[in-house]
Amino acid sequence: MDWTSTRRDLLRLTAAGAATGLAGCSTTNPNSGADPDSPTGGATSTPAGTPTATEAGTETRTPAAGSPPEAVGLETLATGLEQPLAMAFAPDADRRYVVERRGVVYVHGPDGLRDSPFLDMRDAVVTGGERGLLGLALHPDFAENRRLYVRYSARNREGTPDNYSHTFVLSEFEATADGLGVDRDSERPLLEIPEPQGNHNAGDLAFGPDGYLYVAVGDGGSGGDQGMGHVSDWYDALEGGNAQDVTENLLGSILRIDVDGGRDGERGYAIPEDNPLVGSDGLDEHYAWGLRNPWRMAFDGEDLYVGDVGQSGYEEVDLVTHGGNYGWNVKEGTHCYSAENCPDSTPSDVRGGEPLIDPVVEYPHSGDGVSGISVIGGNVYRGSAIPSLVGRYVFGDWGAGGRLFVATPSDDEGLWETSVVQVNPGGTLQRLLAFGRDADGEMYVLGSGSDGGGLHRIVPAE
Repeated sequence: MDWTSTRRDLLRLTAAGAATGLAGCSTTNPNSGADPDSPTGGATSTPAGTPTATEAGTETRTPAAGSPPEAVGLETLATGLEQPLAMAFAPDADRRYVVERRGVVYVHGPDGLRDSPFLDMRDAVVTGGERGLLGLALHPDFAENRRLYVRYSARNREGTPDNYSHTFVLSEFEATADGLGVDRDSERPLLEIPEPQGNHNAGDLAFGPDGYLYVAVGDGGSGGDQGMGHVSDWYDALEGGNAQDVTENLLGSILRIDVDGGRDGERGYAIPEDNPLVGSDGLDEHYAWGLRNPWRMAFDGEDLYVGDVGQSGYEEVDLVTHGGNYGWNVKEGTHCYSAENCPDSTPSDVRGGEPLIDPVVEYPHSGDGVSGISVIGGNVYRGSAIPSLVGRYVFGDWGAGGRLFVATPSDDEGLWETSVVQVNPGGTLQRLLAFGRDADGEMYVLGSGSDGGGLHRIVPAE
């Protein structure tokens, strides 16, 4: 793989590969959009002294001593998947739920991948570009209440203009008592957002340690956060910008809602009282903003890591906090976007002059070492299989080419040191779409390679 290739070149190669049935599955990049022409186990014990997934966080952001490994292995658990891009772990069984973008969720257990889908929404999900079934999260009390939440692209619904691409839908469902199926008639739509374009849809879902549901929403698509469906904002150097506006729509943000507090209300959810814009100018659902296409997010204790796909030069990972503004479309990573100079904060009359927060990880689209085309957010490793990874953030790029990335938390406020980790065998992971982490802190990857789309567990290199 020539890592100086542009994203458009790779998309062209991908389209050609898909047309010839490359690896037996589609390899379309579900989170691209560098330009407007672009179209998304077994248990192990935790070693003594290692924080568990629920304990880890700001106070335990300390990596293992020494350097991260130069290589890891992949234990293949399932193949034959079609664009798998999200997963969730059952709390009461050795069971993983794997999401395919086309609208199907499968169950993977000790006997492999079940033939019968857990959830089949192909009749309701719109695909093409970066649309599809994009997110899944199990309620924290899933073992008792069997409630789950899905985020998908639907045909234009009431309130979505006719010339828009689709409607963002967040719905609640109820699984069967055995956890192996979903009652389609149980769907309860919670949130619908008009989406002007077919790209930058984000779509990941995650419950935080506070019990609230966090929802990743892209900036509305097209390029530069501009054009149809993009409102005016405070930044005069570029016309428009949903990510810097918090009053007109919910695009370009991480939302936080209480799915337990408004089940009888018209809105279908409640607003946490401490959401940053409650009682001020802005939509109450916002938790953080200034994001372009937040593709995959995960909690490590109270820390929320979000991979935000860049435009044309840089990819970034943000450590997202309450009320944080992450700079898009004023900045792309730490760099001014489409301007020689740019501010490091909003004007004083925009929420008091809040800072534009730099990422903790940044990498370019070209060059040696850590480089790529579309960041895939990961998680902090908390397992026991690879001690040198403990406390480090493991993530990657859509154009994986047999590589993952590892970032080591910094002692100061600068960018974290990031290194390449080779995957053995490299052909197993040519395209990367998502990560997962189980209750024991072990990590999994979803992507495609020589065996088509697959589910793999990260293990020590042989």
